[in-house]
Order: sequence, then C-alpha cells, then structure tokens
Amino acid sequence: MRGTNVAGRIGQPPEATLRRLRERRIAPSILSADFARLGSQVEEVMAAGARVIHVDVMDGHFVPPITFGALIVGALADQVHAAGGILDVHLMIERPERHVPDIARAGADSITIHVEATPHVHYTLSTIREAGCGAGVAICPATPAASLDEVGQELLDLALCMSVNPGWGGQVFIPWSLDKLSRMRRALPDHVALEVDGGVHEATAKPCVQAGANLLVTGSAVFGSSDPAAAYAAIATAAGIG
Repeated sequence: MRGTNVAGRIGQPPEATLRRLRERRIAPSILSADFARLGSQVEEVMAAGARVIHVDVMDGHFVPPITFGALIVGALADQVHAAGGILDVHLMIERPERHVPDIARAGADSITIHVEATPHVHYTLSTIREAGCGAGVAICPATPAASLDEVGQELLDLALCMSVNPGWGGQVFIPWSLDKLSRMRRALPDHVALEVDGGVHEATAKPCVQAGANLLVTGSAVFGSSDPAAAYAAIATAAGIG
C-alpha cells in the first residue's frame, strides 16, 4: 500500500496506510506461521479478511530469539499490497534506527520500535516517517505508559502495548494490560492507533477492544490452528469485526 500511494509526502505516511492503522483490525503475526507455507498461509488469512499482517523482527539481543528481517518483508510485500493490505513491522531489536531504511525499502508500511531499545526514539520516529512509513512505538509490560508522552502528540501514528514479555509466541495475556490500554487510550491523541500484542485470542479480543485497542496482534491463536482462516474469523467476530 505504501508503494502504490504517490501522494504520501516526505515526513508523512500515505493516508491509505494511516486509515488501515486506525481501523479495528486483527493483525495476524507471521511469527507463528509455518514458514514452509508462509505465502499460502498469509493468503488464507487475507482471504478471510485480514488486511494488516504483523511481522516480528528479533535480533537475539533486545530479545533472545532471532527471527528474520528485510528479506521476509520484501518477500511478502507485493502479495500483501496486491490484496489491499499493509505490512506492520515490529522491530524488537537494539538500535533500530540503524535498520529502518532497509526495512522501509523492503516494503514495510508501518514500522514500530521499542522505547526501551534506543536512546534516540524521537530521531528514529522521524526517520521512519521520512521513509514514508507509519511510525510506531512499543512498550514492554513493565514500562510506564507515560513514556510515550514526549512523542505522542507530534510523531506517533501507532502505540503498541505489549501484553506479554516480548520474544516468544504462545504466552498468556497479562491481565493488568487492560488497565494499561485504557490509560494509553485516554492519553493518546485520537488519531494515534492503539495496538495490543500478546496472548490475544477469542477470549481476550473483546476486552482489549473495550479497553481501547483497535489493532489486535495474534500469532499462535491463528497460525497455530489447523485452520488459520477459521481461527482468524472467530477472533475477528469476538472483537466485533465484520
């Protein structure tokens, strides 16, 4: 979607990307996908209605696992964009400012960094926007919601509340995250999307929406299922989508 909207200005992501981020959506995370069938599994969930595909990039430093990077973003970009979707890339890496240009060139539409991963959050968000992508900041469970106050008004398109500790799929949702989501929604400008990531499934989707989240990342609950499309549809229904 980013690549097809020539109206996007330097320093401002395309309106089509921002509209997608602000919609109420389930964002399947390919972290839990079968990589031998990655393209076909993404096709399944997009045929079921998914329009935001979440890509978790991990470096083995900020979080212990190592996953993938710009190569996988580039491999999925044309497929996702052709179906009217966006790639929502979540950088769980140290010093993300060093990697933003490569991820953006590969086809990311939105790039989220961790406030805990760099002392240069403002600079990095500016770099993301200059690359034509939506700019997001994630916070870990123990990080205060107020840590976004200094960038929330000016540079933020998306705020991500981690409802598990980052690094692994299949974790249990941290109940206190609902209160944190509510506080984040009240503090953020209306135009900033609020995303939640971790332990999202049929039982937790509706409470997350009620707490103020509009983007719900779900990995193992969808791609760990024998029928990812049906699992996606069930979670979307629980969240009041469609």
